[in-house]
Order: sequence, then C-alpha cells, then structure tokens
Amino acid sequence: MKSTTTDLSAFRFDTQQNYTGGSPSLGWDFQRLGTGQSCGVDKLTARCGSRSIDILPTRGMGIWQANDGDVRFGWDSPIAGPVHPMWVDVNEPSGLGWLDGFDEMLVRCGLSSNGAPEFDANGQLIWPLHGRIANLPASQLSVTVNEPEGKITVRGTVVENRFHFHRLRLETTISMQLDSAEISITDCVTNLSDRPNNIQMLYHNNFGSPILEKGSQFFAPVKKLVPRNPHAASGLDGWNQFDAPDPGYAEQVYFMELAADADQESLVLLSNAQQSKAVSIRYDASQLPYFSLWKNTVGLSDGYVTGLEPATNFPNPQSFEKQHGRTVHLAPGEDYTMSLNLGLLTETAAIQSALDKIESLQPKATEIHDCPTDDWCSR
Repeated sequence: MKSTTTDLSAFRFDTQQNYTGGSPSLGWDFQRLGTGQSCGVDKLTARCGSRSIDILPTRGMGIWQANDGDVRFGWDSPIAGPVHPMWVDVNEPSGLGWLDGFDEMLVRCGLSSNGAPEFDANGQLIWPLHGRIANLPASQLSVTVNEPEGKITVRGTVVENRFHFHRLRLETTISMQLDSAEISITDCVTNLSDRPNNIQMLYHNNFGSPILEKGSQFFAPVKKLVPRNPHAASGLDGWNQFDAPDPGYAEQVYFMELAADADQESLVLLSNAQQSKAVSIRYDASQLPYFSLWKNTVGLSDGYVTGLEPATNFPNPQSFEKQHGRTVHLAPGEDYTMSLNLGLLTETAAIQSALDKIESLQPKATEIHDCPTDDWCSR
C-alpha cells in the first residue's frame, strides 16, 4: 500500500506511445493523440473503480468525458474533438471562434471574461465568446495515486497572460475516490500582476444522451429565475423539462439564483426520464453565486445537449456584468478559490437522495420573471 506521484510536465510523447501508472482499478493512462484536429492533444485518463474521466491538459484542463461502467457522461458535439487549440481562433472577428473547439463535458469559461462576445463602437472585438482559458495548455501536470485512501488526484496549472493587460494563473485539482460517485474539482485563480484585476469563471457542464432525452428533467432549489431573452420567456412553462431532439429548436437560457444550506452548499441534478441515470453538481454558492441553464435540444447531428453552469456571474458581455458588480476583484497577489463536485449517478437510491436534498433546500416561494430583467440580462 503506497502513494505515488508522477510529474508529467516534462514528458515528450511519440504519438504511438501510451504511458500508464497505478492499477486497473486505481490508475491512469496518458497519451498524445495523433489524427485530424486532435493531433497533438494530450489526454490523461484517470481510473477509479468503475469510473473514469478523460482530462485534456492541452485544453485548459477540461474534462472531455466521463464513464461509469457502460454509461457515458458527456455529449456528441458536431465538432470532431478533442480539438487542438491551434485550430481554434478565439479572437476571429465574429467573436464566436471558441465554438470551433467546443465538445467537452466540462469546459471552463474565463478568466478575464466568460460571456457573450463584446465589441467596441467601431465593431472591433473586445472580448470573445467564453474567454481564452479553455484553449490554453497546462504548463505543469502531475497525477497522484494514493492506494491507502483509494484516491487518484490530478493537478495542473494553466496561465493566462497578456502583456500590458493581465497575468492570471489557474491551479486545478481534480480527484476521484473509490467510495464516492463524485468527481471533485477545486480551482484557485491567482492575480500574478502588480496591478489589481477582475476575473470571471463559468463551469460549462454539458450532457447529452443517455442522461438527456425526451422527459428528462432538471432539479434545483431556485430562489429567482429569469429568462435570458423573450424567446426563452416563451418556454417558461417547461423551463426545466426537455423534449426529444428537434432540428428546428432554438436554444433557450435561464438565469437563476439558487438556495444553499448553512454551509453555503447548493445542489442541482439532471435526470433521464425514468430517473435511473443522472448527474448532480454540488458546489459552494458563496464562490459561484449565479447559475445558468442552457437548453439546446436540436437534432442529434447538430449537438443535442444541455449545459448546467454555476458561475461567478451570468454569461452576458463582460462590461455589463462588471457594471452590475458580477466580477471578482483581485488585488495584486490575491487568489480566489472555487470548488464543485460532479456526481455520476447510476443508482436510483443515490438519485433519490440527491432529490431529497434539493427539496430540503427549496424556498417556499420562487421569484419567477416572465420576461428578461434589465439588471440580469443584456440586450
């Protein structure tokens, strides 16, 4: 019985090589992908009992997909990923280049901005869609297998720099334990500059089949709910319910503030129609006080998916969120920590336990707006 740490930062990979560590029930595989737009992408697969996760150090330490036995958690993006950042022009003129690499189960949006593209009065792009962090590579990477604790931990560091503007460092810890169905994620963002700065972070957690299907439902202890635009307002009656794939569907987004317990912990859950498979997100609402639900139930070939998104703010343009006090101010050298736990739930008892917890947090009354509000929704 022992604990071993492997530093992967200096590894140079032949595309045909595959590095491994640990055991079949508690271990890891690390490879560099070698075909198409995935060529050059490093993929670290962490195994823990029946569960595994694919982490992408080349793409901001995002999680490409997860598995529990034969149940896959993630979605089928029309993008044939994972895509190397060299093929993603985040700052292309439309501001939508980020979408060219979007196919992860969990992708971070930030750090300087995380919302919709923003342009100046001359039409020049200021902030691209969802920021840069997901298309930056980890500069440090290690994996620890702790056999006595039945735990595997991956640590990575990603730096977002721009001369004259900002120096931000993301340090992430991603872990799994044999006696838990959760993936635990703790991120610490530090302002390395001698000047103050503002940051934003949004965790874009994306799920398609088999969790998402006709009859799937989203559960959350909602205090306040606001549709992002009039189109989303038209779907308020079924805002937390999902239909079968529909090629003509236009995305709908709902902004919300959720209730939490005395420790500031909140919990949400997405289940399939039979409540036999689900994913939960347990997180600290004092660190991530805002939540967005993105519904995109288009045709299967076009990316049938929904996004569960705890964040420091709503995904509006950065200046709008800053105007309304929804950015995190960091003094020189100051850091900000965020944590969340993704539950891969394949047993009805675990799903029911999560639903009971959500019901215990649910306020007696929910403030629901039937149209966008000026303080939460940009026009």
